[in-house]
Amino acid sequence: MQTIAVIDYGMGNLRSVAKALEHVAGNNKVVVTSAPELIAAADRIVFPGQGAIGAAMQHLQQRGLLEPLTEAISTKPFLGLCLGLQVLMQHSDEDGGCDGLNAIRGGVHHFDQLLADVGDRRQYKIPHMGWNSVEQAGPHPLWNKIDQHSRFYFVHSYYIEPEDSSVVAGWTEYGKKFACVVARDNLFATQFHPEKSQHAGLQLLQNFVHWNC
Repeated sequence: MQTIAVIDYGMGNLRSVAKALEHVAGNNKVVVTSAPELIAAADRIVFPGQGAIGAAMQHLQQRGLLEPLTEAISTKPFLGLCLGLQVLMQHSDEDGGCDGLNAIRGGVHHFDQLLADVGDRRQYKIPHMGWNSVEQAGPHPLWNKIDQHSRFYFVHSYYIEPEDSSVVAGWTEYGKKFACVVARDNLFATQFHPEKSQHAGLQLLQNFVHWNC
């Protein structure tokens, strides 16, 4: 039996993520925790998120979670969701500018920047909210049994821009194409919410539970 730790840093939709994981986890144990020692001992880590990156980074520091989280990103199967993707970047423009965890080189920018030269912007409301299709950039174990261009649920006003496009595992389009999934070694992170994405989202979570990265 494995332990899957859902990180509680005082923000995020923890209950819905934990319930979705429990639905697909089989005999594996899902725990929601803010205890650094439990995160260090867990076999797999899920970092869910909603809200602003500045507050998230502050809460992580206050709870002593930066060190075990950084270690987990380097050594264990790690799944970041929504804000859990954005905090992996070097820097975000949100909250007047804020450093992230620097696990992926690149930045986080407001959709105003992406849509700056789009002709009719009235159809592209911010936040980008609702169902949108995802183009898989290539094969990956977490895409197993998920059709190309499956639809997932998004809620966000900022998007990531990695320096190295080879880490991009998924793209979506909102006025323009942008990276919505990154993958590298033991790390996989999505801008969308799998726990709100019905069958395709549950399949992705199940794939993560069994991922031998």
